Amino acid sequence: MINFLTGAIAMASCVIALFFLRFWRSSGQRFFLYFALSFLVEGAHRIYSAWDGAVNEDSPYHYLVRLLSYGLILWAILEKNWPQRGAGD
Repeated sequence: MINFLTGAIAMASCVIALFFLRFWRSSGQRFFLYFALSFLVEGAHRIYSAWDGAVNEDSPYHYLVRLLSYGLILWAILEKNWPQRGAGD
């Protein structure tokens, strides 16, 4: 049952990544690209966890992958709200 739920989360993460990639292609904003990469990393991590059979997620590896994923989201938000150079200078 755990592998089934992990697979469902992985599939949902990859589908969300595809939606953000579509938004990135239509708008060209890196904000959507970072979000797509974040969800793709999370989906790949879930696939690896299900394949490896890692039921115990207490190892530092799992936390580092999630830190990377959440760091991409945080960077996207910070970059989007960063003051633009040359816009009003």
